[in-house]
Amino acid sequence: MDENQTIDQDRIMKVNIEEEMKSSYIDYSMSVIVARALPDVRDGFKPVHRRILYGMLGLGNTSDKPYKKCARVVGDVLGKYHPHGDISVYGALVRMGQEWNMRYKLVDGQGNFGSVDGDSPAAMRYTECRLSKMGEHIMDDIDKDTVDMVNNFDDTLKEPAVMPTMIPNLLVNGGNGIAVGMATNIPTHNLGEVIDGCCAYIDNPDIDIEGLMSYIPAPDFPTGAYIYGLDGVRSAYETGRGRIIMRAKAEIESDDHGDRIVVDEIPYGVNKQQLIEYIAELVKEGKLEGVSNVNDETGRQGMRIVVDVKRDANAKVVLNKLFKMTALQSSFSVNCIALVPNKNDHSLLRPKLLNLKECIGYFIDHRHEVTIRRTQFDLKKAHERAHILKGLIIACDNIDEVVHIIRASKTPAEAQANLEKRFNLDNIQSKAIVDMRLSQLTGLRMEQLHAEYEELMKRIEYLQ
Repeated sequence: MDENQTIDQDRIMKVNIEEEMKSSYIDYSMSVIVARALPDVRDGFKPVHRRILYGMLGLGNTSDKPYKKCARVVGDVLGKYHPHGDISVYGALVRMGQEWNMRYKLVDGQGNFGSVDGDSPAAMRYTECRLSKMGEHIMDDIDKDTVDMVNNFDDTLKEPAVMPTMIPNLLVNGGNGIAVGMATNIPTHNLGEVIDGCCAYIDNPDIDIEGLMSYIPAPDFPTGAYIYGLDGVRSAYETGRGRIIMRAKAEIESDDHGDRIVVDEIPYGVNKQQLIEYIAELVKEGKLEGVSNVNDETGRQGMRIVVDVKRDANAKVVLNKLFKMTALQSSFSVNCIALVPNKNDHSLLRPKLLNLKECIGYFIDHRHEVTIRRTQFDLKKAHERAHILKGLIIACDNIDEVVHIIRASKTPAEAQANLEKRFNLDNIQSKAIVDMRLSQLTGLRMEQLHAEYEELMKRIEYLQ
């Protein structure tokens, strides 16, 4: 054996393959669970959604500005925060702009964003987007040190670890995801109802699920339709798991030509085109009798699927068969798993099955922390401003002497030092005086300084 082979032998580390597979797979699965597939209970977002919204805010792509190309947003998010495929970013962006997927859209899209028939959206170079009003409110006060900012993938920029959202987004817009060994599926809810539930929880933290259900009776899906029975809803709210039965909104219309069933709302997650094709297939195969024709008459007025019933058939019987055999009656399996922060260290997250009260409780705790941090930030800024104003007011009250000191000094630094010594000021105040413009010496501006100082004192008292 030559020398090289001996060195190679020394470099080889013998590892038990079973242990290696175990530890590597646990690392991989934890990464998928925490950093990809499950939403955070506090803001209801997975990292990709958070990064898209934050990237759009950074681009100034807000609801009051013109639309920007989706490709530009996707490129920005990929380059700064999300080092994955562009399909993953564009797919998430499009979904946030589809009203049949989101209860309240977070992205305002322009162009072909797909359809409820399952049509795919146009390529990102054709479509345009900007933040919706709701999307903006999710980031209110993000610049006031309300949430922890963490390094991005290459440590060159900061991104929020969680959004300071004032909207209980996990319940309002729901979410779904498949991780390793677990999945989540959370239904959407009505914003007003969830806010009422949050207020009830704040007023009485001991409120039970039954009490919360008087404010949040059931999920509220963006495609409408009916929820059939509340047993599944109650089970989902109490345990985090349950099966909600959804039924299309269908009416029987009659005229001289006979009866027809008109459907104008379908269950959440049902593909309209596939539904119509499946009904036609059942009729063709003879499994569904009494139907002469199926038409899609959806237009600007809204959804409208028309099923013509044969003259010798009973429309109610046909409708019940449709509910039994097609997706006009579907179920939504609730599995409310989200990432929950550790009490002592909020950067440590773990997945947890949550009931309705826990979802609201974690959101309220988050808002409580955001409000305290925002107030501390505002208070600090107010104190800093008041400190400068105090110095300016001293200067205005002794203006002749101040002008004399500044004129007698050779450099701005010397002027600052002389002012500090004479009026017992610090460096920040003396700099503000030296930088003061002549227009601030007019009577009106001096009055404004006093008024601003008094206003600030009131604000500091309020914040404290």
